[in-house]
Amino acid sequence: MARQSVIARAQKKAKFSTREKNRCFKCGRGKAYMRDFGLCRICFRELANEGKIPGVRKSSW
Repeated sequence: MARQSVIARAQKKAKFSTREKNRCFKCGRGKAYMRDFGLCRICFRELANEGKIPGVRKSSW
């Protein structure tokens, strides 16, 4: 989990656009971020398994 100071720093406008870092809005994780959902892979999986993300379901074949 990201610290509160890291999350607060990421929400501020960066001086340069290359310094901006995408973070999960739920937990603040910076790595394994999915742009389409605004979540990290861990939070995405949790919400998808609970059925809280519309149009996403676990595949089985």
